[in-house]
Amino acid sequence: MADVLPDDEITAQLPDGWHREDDEIVRTFEFDSYLDGVGFAAGAGGIAEDAWHHPEMIITWGEVEVRFTTHDAGGITEKDIELADRLNEIYE
Repeated sequence: MADVLPDDEITAQLPDGWHREDDEIVRTFEFDSYLDGVGFAAGAGGIAEDAWHHPEMIITWGEVEVRFTTHDAGGITEKDIELADRLNEIYE
């Protein structure tokens, strides 16, 4: 099991566009259409499945909100930071 990161490490490692809400890191990705967001969510889902680390995703018109936490560790771990970075990469 992964270790929960200390608060200062979370702050230092938080990827661009992400913020912290309690024991989760959160980002809302913006798109020009609903289907662009759905496509992004599908790609993000594939990355999450490969890593066996599944975020909560909420898809609305023009936006996909993504929330990461490591439930079995009880907070934010390196795995959450790494996957947030990967989603930033596919968004660009």
